[in-house]
Amino acid sequence: MSDTRDLVSFPITLRHEHRLVFTRDVFAEGNPVLAELLTPREPGESVRAMVFWDAGLEAAFPGIGTKIARWFAAQGDRVRLAAEPIAVPGGEPVKNDFRQLERVWAAINAAGLCRHSYVLAVGGGAVLDMVGFAAATAHRGIPLVRLPTTSLSQGDGGVGVKNGVNFFGKKNWLGSFGVPHAIVNDLLFLHGLPLRERRCGLIEAVKVALIRDAAFFEFIAARVDALAKFEREPFEAVIRASARQHIEHIATAGDPFERGSARPLDFGHWAAHKLEQLSEFRVSHGEAVAVGMAIDLIYARRIGLLPEPIAERILGVIQRLGFELFAPVREIRGPSGRQDMLDGLEEFREHLGGRLSIPMIRAPGDRLEVHEIDGAVVKAAFDELRERYG
Repeated sequence: MSDTRDLVSFPITLRHEHRLVFTRDVFAEGNPVLAELLTPREPGESVRAMVFWDAGLEAAFPGIGTKIARWFAAQGDRVRLAAEPIAVPGGEPVKNDFRQLERVWAAINAAGLCRHSYVLAVGGGAVLDMVGFAAATAHRGIPLVRLPTTSLSQGDGGVGVKNGVNFFGKKNWLGSFGVPHAIVNDLLFLHGLPLRERRCGLIEAVKVALIRDAAFFEFIAARVDALAKFEREPFEAVIRASARQHIEHIATAGDPFERGSARPLDFGHWAAHKLEQLSEFRVSHGEAVAVGMAIDLIYARRIGLLPEPIAERILGVIQRLGFELFAPVREIRGPSGRQDMLDGLEEFREHLGGRLSIPMIRAPGDRLEVHEIDGAVVKAAFDELRERYG
């Protein structure tokens, strides 16, 4: 029998430049950073842009919307706003409210933005996720410029290539991968944050240090008391280094769109995502990651993977940074939460696809992937967490 297949195959190679710029006071009229990034797609074009900003910024930076508009007005015809800057609610609830996503789509449509335009998202990670998903799906993708404003988003989530909103009660069930046109970390924003939000970026710095760079962990450990007080020089240095570690991993580790099963940047996150959901997002992402990492560190110690002195030292650093290692669990409704937390393992596998793949460490900077998790040991680690820190 003759072969009836007729296969036509051509490789498609796309080159992306993952760019992160550090600056201070990005919307000061004399600051050229944005003007240098918002370039026309074709010669002679006038650039049109829309800005969606986190309404929570108003408390720390009164008049921020007006300041953004003034910056654009100072650029003349080279870069023009297609509409006045639009405030959107901040925090995880914005990712749970589909109306907010539809509102951004409607604004983009009303302004007549096209793929030669730009969408700027200014805010914390939830705003960046939601606005980024809107931009990625409008006209199949309008170039996005991210301006993270929290320590968590500047050091981790905001410098990535993922967008998304929560759906079916699951975190980031709707979403997309897309390399932003650029990311701008304005360090001035860090110092206007409430202390609770300022602290959250530090846990992701600890996380990336543990999975990638023992020297970075030692840098954090040596400055833990200064970091707990948010002293400017070490605090900014850690956020800068965390951002660089995250963006370098995304760009160079070979799987930026997460097609494989390994996801090392999610160390401690399987439990964290579930804790956020079970607390109805009263527990912030950073606070949940601290708990999730503590569970995984105790688990790794219990199965003989992580020596006890190393585990205790890491837990001590996390505590000295100001994180509580059990208190957030009390935000879960119900008597225990243990079984529900364990359900997060299956959701993590489903979201990733393929076999379960959980990052663990043998020491700072020494990571491996674990493909089977003993539920009884997880429960024992959870109980130990409650007994020690509850």
